[in-house]
Amino acid sequence: MSENFSHAQITWDDQGLPHSPAFDDVYFSSLDGLAETRYVFLANNDLPARFAALPADGRLVIGETGFGTGLNFLCAWQLFDQVAPPGAQLHFVSVEKYPLTHADLQRALALWPEFAAYSEPLLAQYRAIHPGFQRLILAGGRVVLTLLIGEALECLPQLDAQVDAWFLDGFAPAKNPQMWNDALYAEVARLSAPGATLGTFTSAGFVRRGLIAAGFKIKRMPGLGKKWEVARGWFQGAAPAPGKPWFARPLRPATPRHALVIGAGLAGCATAASLAARGWQVSLLERHAELAQEASGNPQGVLYLKLSAHGTALSRLIVSGFGHTRRLLEALPRGDAWDACGVLQLAFDAQEQARQAKLAAAFPADLLQPLEQAEAELQAGVALPSGGLFYPDAGWVHPPALCRALADHPNIRLLTHRDALELRRDGADWQAWNGAQLLASAPVVVLAGAAEVQRFAAAAALPLKRIRGQITRLPKTSASAALRTVVCAEGYVAPARDGEHTLGASFDFHSSDLTPTLAEHQSNLALLAEISPDLAARLQVEQLSSAQLAGRAAFRCTSPDYLPIVGPLADAEAFADRYAALAKDARQTPDTPCPWLDGLYVNSGHGSRGLITAPLSGELLAAWLNDEPLPLPREVAEACHPNRFLLRRLIRGERSRAE
Repeated sequence: MSENFSHAQITWDDQGLPHSPAFDDVYFSSLDGLAETRYVFLANNDLPARFAALPADGRLVIGETGFGTGLNFLCAWQLFDQVAPPGAQLHFVSVEKYPLTHADLQRALALWPEFAAYSEPLLAQYRAIHPGFQRLILAGGRVVLTLLIGEALECLPQLDAQVDAWFLDGFAPAKNPQMWNDALYAEVARLSAPGATLGTFTSAGFVRRGLIAAGFKIKRMPGLGKKWEVARGWFQGAAPAPGKPWFARPLRPATPRHALVIGAGLAGCATAASLAARGWQVSLLERHAELAQEASGNPQGVLYLKLSAHGTALSRLIVSGFGHTRRLLEALPRGDAWDACGVLQLAFDAQEQARQAKLAAAFPADLLQPLEQAEAELQAGVALPSGGLFYPDAGWVHPPALCRALADHPNIRLLTHRDALELRRDGADWQAWNGAQLLASAPVVVLAGAAEVQRFAAAAALPLKRIRGQITRLPKTSASAALRTVVCAEGYVAPARDGEHTLGASFDFHSSDLTPTLAEHQSNLALLAEISPDLAARLQVEQLSSAQLAGRAAFRCTSPDYLPIVGPLADAEAFADRYAALAKDARQTPDTPCPWLDGLYVNSGHGSRGLITAPLSGELLAAWLNDEPLPLPREVAEACHPNRFLLRRLIRGERSRAE
């Protein structure tokens, strides 16, 4: 929220070093910040030996308080790159209340030219860093950075992770007391894996006593330079009490890391990419001749952020998902595959104006900006009926290009013309069948075929619904080329790609026919007239014959709460029996393990927001399967979990539709 969020305010001293006026402290030692980082954090966590000892498919999770300039992260990445085996993975999770702007981070990292090979890809991915959880994928997935943007004691309680080594950093305790307190030490302990270590530059007595009380053994160590002492520690406390079993993590599969992903739209391709980056062999099944042939096949989709000012689970997912997708797009050719031309949401009536005013007060200006009518027209390049909210970092995407980029990995095998109709369990494997034909098998299956996941018995009860949407393609004219940004009202129109503007999209809850209709083309043209009569005239829509109106229709797939359905699947009947007591008292938390369908997962229900939610959901599924830190706040991950529906039906006294 903007009232609690701001970028770091930086001043630069005579040596060109960054300083925080808010905390009256330096970001790193003016004598030798690099040596201090390597000593305090890398050596005191024994990282050289621990990185080298990782198995080929192993990983190490580092947690940090205070990302700052990223110097600690770059040091850890460099060391990992030098000594860890090729197949290992580094997860780095860091909380930061005041992230640096891109310009300040670039200036700070320029002080360390020896890190150019690491700072340059970091800077390339340091986009759309907004409040909440932000995941950055580096080195082809070998290094994963999750930034928790916000107050430490708001973000850390929402983190679902087991941390192997801690960098307790941040400004000095005397100048930043809110970062050094018992509540924070308790969160550090809760998140610590058995035997986790920590390093910190401070040896202040109250810090040591607080960490000891939280379950750490603390030892004072000789300091470096002018610092007399630093501290290192080892976690000796107990594991945290288990939470709700229906949201617990299934056991990590002990079988070979081979997954079968059914459906090669955006959700399926994103899931395959996230697994492949972690060394999984993925068979990607698609019933059509090519990937992205259904809802992911439109020529242009919009990075449209439908937000709430109240911090809902959906709104938090959208902010995190937008950042993740926006960073993925940096690797694609701009102009053909995507364009960050911005998205303008018109304030077309009083209700929308009031909603937008609340959003403008709730979110930072680098995410969205209110524009008066004249400002909006200047931004869009065409006359408009009103002002609105402008999302400067958003734009349009060619979804098939994103799908192809995600699926282009040596660990992914695309199998087309494979229409899976049934899943059967055979020992440790799931088998996908089409009648008498065995299509493929693997220990893990991810159902990613939108509403088609309901054809499988394990997912038949998921409350998914299909909504037909039709887009209209309009030929660009010399006058329509003035359109500079996506403009949305009840529909949307995008700047031209490949000589055509995309206009849409209709919502039809009843039709199951995907043949484009003249009536819906005309409805889309009516939406265009509401967005901008000027643009409609520039496109000469009055002169277009019905034969000139081209487009395509596809089904969106959505859930009743508009959140996607992402995570492991349970046996619905066993779930109802095992947790029957919840029907009488929903406040109970039984200790009975959830009856998981081992190795069966789902990624569906993304509706019209798939460009924003599906890629991050692929990361969420990979985190479930690899027992990694989740890329989303725990509350948001639980709000997307398939078991939410089984739980609601049970509490309401309903039986599953599949029973």
